[in-house]
Amino acid sequence: MQKRRTFIKKTGILLGGISILPQFAFKSNFQKKKLGVALVGLGGYSSSQLAPALQLTEYCELRGIVTGSPEKIPVWQQKYGIPDKNVYNYQNMDDIANNPDIDVIYIVVPTGLHSKYAIKAANTGKHVWCEKPMAKTAEECQAIMDACAKNKVKLSIGYRMQHEPNTQKIIDWSTSKPFGAMNTVRADIGFNTPNPQDTWRMDAELGGGLIYDVGVYAINGIRYTTGSEPLSVTGRIENTRPEVFKEVAETTIFNFEFPDGIKASGKTTAAESINILRADCENGWYQLTPFQAYNGVQGKASDGTLLDTYIKNQQARQMDDDALAIIEDTSVMVPGEEGMKDIVIVQAINDSAKTGKTIKLS
Repeated sequence: MQKRRTFIKKTGILLGGISILPQFAFKSNFQKKKLGVALVGLGGYSSSQLAPALQLTEYCELRGIVTGSPEKIPVWQQKYGIPDKNVYNYQNMDDIANNPDIDVIYIVVPTGLHSKYAIKAANTGKHVWCEKPMAKTAEECQAIMDACAKNKVKLSIGYRMQHEPNTQKIIDWSTSKPFGAMNTVRADIGFNTPNPQDTWRMDAELGGGLIYDVGVYAINGIRYTTGSEPLSVTGRIENTRPEVFKEVAETTIFNFEFPDGIKASGKTTAAESINILRADCENGWYQLTPFQAYNGVQGKASDGTLLDTYIKNQQARQMDDDALAIIEDTSVMVPGEEGMKDIVIVQAINDSAKTGKTIKLS
């Protein structure tokens, strides 16, 4: 595919030792009480969400970039005051090991490349934040965790929803059970996408497909709502536009069996706009809709309780929580083990969809 060749070509461009802009007369205003973050991959999520959020954080700040697109470098330097010495490419990012400005490397490349660059990041001795989904396979997830353990660095997966206060209430209710025993859980997320762009997200090799992109939110949501792990899963794929969705599924539907008889269903689709997480219990129900959105997450319960706590920026909250875990040397909120559990389930859903069989998970 052209997009695959273009990405590989870009990541092969050598930028080391070349000053894209004249040396800036920077007087560093970096404060070491804040952790320095380098973003690896300057695509849409880094440019429109993470970089702006890093202007709002209390415990970390944007100090470096890693990119295979030299045309992006002057834009980012001018916008965020990044000096030449903190600009890297995919070949020389190992040199970050010698840069005291940078404490954390955040992996934001296509999913199929997460393991490669997360491992490179861990080997620099810097802490690693890896965007969700963690990787394409459970084996890749384990390799990332092994590299971080070997280098004695913290690893956190970018599930921003687990840092969001209304979602945290749902997580609390998984143990307090204010509406009694749980019967069913539903998590659906989709977008009515008439003409999807032919980007890496449509490329199976690079980890495209909605089941990876946003399906992990539904899977993760079901898991934290029940507070337990599924015993088995069945999956089914629907493609009403096979001429468009040639490598990845348009719609994936899945069902879980949990301990205590809890049943859960989920869906991710490019054919319908939907965004809901709902639990039905013996004495009532509660839901978030939207449950996965950059802002405006809200919900309610059958007794009239509103779930509408507001925060200014989810990504900023996520990165501050992860930075504090490093500063205070405490456990991160979403470790690699959590990201790996979802990928094990993704693989099981895909296997079930191919074979028509129920996949036992435990």
